[in-house]
Parts: sequence; structure tokens; C-alpha cells
Amino acid sequence: MRWGRSRTTATSSAAASVWSSSPRWGVWTVGAARGGRRWDKPLALWAGAGLAGALVHYVMWPWRRTRLGVPALTTAEGLSPAQLPPYNGILWAWSATSALALALEVPRGARRWALAGLLTMPLLRLSARHHFDWIRQQAATDPAWWNRAFRG
Repeated sequence: MRWGRSRTTATSSAAASVWSSSPRWGVWTVGAARGGRRWDKPLALWAGAGLAGALVHYVMWPWRRTRLGVPALTTAEGLSPAQLPPYNGILWAWSATSALALALEVPRGARRWALAGLLTMPLLRLSARHHFDWIRQQAATDPAWWNRAFRG
């Protein structure tokens, strides 16, 4: 199947939408819409990195299995218990759309690029750790500005 030329292009677009905080979003959308071999490798790489971005949450934060057997975070990023269900929903959508894009849209010849994207998980974890260390430091320096969850 070709990016942008199959019935499953919605999975690529959905994965891009879920990962929309990334500056890659515009490139991903253009590539998925245009299709063609030229875009196979970068789209495969970004789909793999998208899945890695979702999965890193389950490496960094405690989780349990739901009755359906899917993981659900029990605490994360200073979120309250009331905020966790929607946050888990976002992670499930992010994971599912990225996995579907990988399974349905990555051509055989580009799969190693998807694997390279998945292998970004340690870097994403390191980046997230640095981010949370920085937030905690900033919260201690200026507690009126930062979310109470990150104070002290």
C-alpha cells in the first residue's frame, strides 16, 4: 500500500493528529496526502517515533491493566485522578493510530525506518525526564506560576 493512496490513509492522518504537538505534523500531513515512494521512509520513521512517544508513557509512569486488558496509567505528570481517564484515552488513541499506520500503511521496504522510529524511545524517555526535572526546578523557583502538582 502507498501512503496517501489507500483506504487506510485515515490511520496516518489520525496518528498525525494525535501527535499534532510535534512540528513534524505539517510534513507528515503533506507526505501522507501526496503519497509516493519519496515519502515512504520519513512517514515510516515518524509513525514508528509516534508509537514510541505513546509507549514511553507506560515505561515512565505506573500503570495497570483494565478489564479489557489494555494498560491504563495510574499516575502521570502530576495529573489528578479525574484527569487520568481522558489522558489514558488520548494515549490509547495515539498508540492505536500509530500502530495502525505502521501495520496498514508502511510498505515492506520502509519497515526498517519504522523500526528506527521505534528505537527513538530511549531518547524520548531521556527528553521527558529532563523536561520533568526542569518543571520541578522551575516550580520550586516560582511556585505561583507552576502547577501545584509539580511543587516541591
